Formats: sequence, C-alpha cells, structure tokens
Amino acid sequence: MALMGAMGGGDMGAMADLMADDMVWLNAGDPTLPWIGPRDGKEEIFAFLGVFSENFQTTKWENTDVLAVGDTVAIFGDMNGITTKSGQEIGDFTFALRAKVRDGQVVLWNGFEDSFAVSQAYDAK
Repeated sequence: MALMGAMGGGDMGAMADLMADDMVWLNAGDPTLPWIGPRDGKEEIFAFLGVFSENFQTTKWENTDVLAVGDTVAIFGDMNGITTKSGQEIGDFTFALRAKVRDGQVVLWNGFEDSFAVSQAYDAK
C-alpha cells in the first residue's frame, strides 16, 4: 500500500526504497499496448513507468477490497483513464493486483485489468 501511495504521489525516491532490486512488474493483457508485459528490476520498471505515463492518464483509482496473507496482498478496485494516443476515455473498469513483499520491499507487482477496453480506447481513431 505504501508503494501505491508513493506512485500516486509521484515520489520516486520512496518508490525506489520500497522496491526490491530484483522486483518484477507484470501487467497482464493485450501485448500490443506498450505497458503490457514483464519488467525486471528497478531500472526497467522506472523506464516502463515513463512509457506508461506517456500513454495513459489515470483519472480514477479506487481500491475496493484489500486482502493480505503472509507476504502476499491482493487489491481489487475500480479505475478509469485516458489513452494519450487517441485521447479517448476508457470508461470505468475493474482491476486486480497481486503483490508480494520480502523484507519490507515489493518483489512482485502483478496487475490485471480489462485490457480489451483499454486496447479499444488506445487504438480508437
């Protein structure tokens, strides 16, 4: 949750402190979207976040449920956004996120979203 807060606030220093050096960031979905796929390690993840922010503007992010067991957390919620390629709003959709923590740092960030709706908005003419 702290990493999510740091991301929302744009605090890159706090993000780096909360990320393990070998962290894996995986967004599942349509592979034609530039932010879908695995990113390994902080350097790749920070480069990916730049690509993501150039292509997607989050306009809504609401966590509705958070479940934690041991080193694993699952977060479910609602979001919306605009793809900058088309300027099209996606419309509200649900997301799920699975994260794993080791020694107080995130080692896995595995996001699931309605990539079909996102892809439709991204590729709209």
